[in-house]
Amino acid sequence: MDEQALETIELELAILIRRTTSISSHKNFGNLDRSAYLLLHQINNYNGSAGVKLLAEEFQLDISTVSRQTASLEKKEYVNRVPDPADGRAYFLQITDLGKKELLQYKQARLERVSEIIESWSEEERLLFGKLLKKFNLNAINN
Repeated sequence: MDEQALETIELELAILIRRTTSISSHKNFGNLDRSAYLLLHQINNYNGSAGVKLLAEEFQLDISTVSRQTASLEKKEYVNRVPDPADGRAYFLQITDLGKKELLQYKQARLERVSEIIESWSEEERLLFGKLLKKFNLNAINN
């Protein structure tokens, strides 16, 4: 493997993470932080409800971490707990209308900001960048 390419990728990823964090913390983005956005996004993608264990596996986090983060979402009324009929001890998290509203507003603000950043890129560059980021993220999960 080309050491210079690897060093460039590592550094650019660090910069990307920093800039993405900066984008996400912009005051016009609403009431969600990055973890809340990702959790609400995943819950919404699972037809509006998901278990803590599934979310923890998806994000490669401890169940206790996801439980703490989802408790915050529940307190803000972005999700509700729904008992699991198959297991009386377990529950699903279901996104509320308020949670959907916050998710959509936050996502739209992020999309607008990303759109501004890549405005001068060709459609081919945008598609390739998205494809490579997705590939990277999928490989990161599987390794």
